[in-house]
Amino acid sequence: MGLLSGLFTLPLAPVRGTIWVAEQVLNEAEREYYDVGKIRRQLDDVGQARERGEISDDEADALEESLVARLIEANRRQREGR
Repeated sequence: MGLLSGLFTLPLAPVRGTIWVAEQVLNEAEREYYDVGKIRRQLDDVGQARERGEISDDEADALEESLVARLIEANRRQREGR
C-alpha cells in the first residue's frame, strides 16, 4: 500500500480492526461449536440425563439428532481442513 492510499484509507482502520476482531470471534465460536470431543461429551450427557429420567425420550431424541448433525458437520470440516 502506498503512502497516499494509506493516508486515504486511514479513517477506515477502526472498521478494519473491528472486522478482524469479529472474524476472530466467529472463528473461535465455530471451533468450539464443532469440537468433536465436546459434541461427544454432550451426547453422553444426553444419554445419562435420559437414563436418570431428567429428560423425556422425545427431548433426548431431538437433542441427539441435533448433536449428531453437528458431529457430521464437524467431521466434514476436519476432512476439508477448516
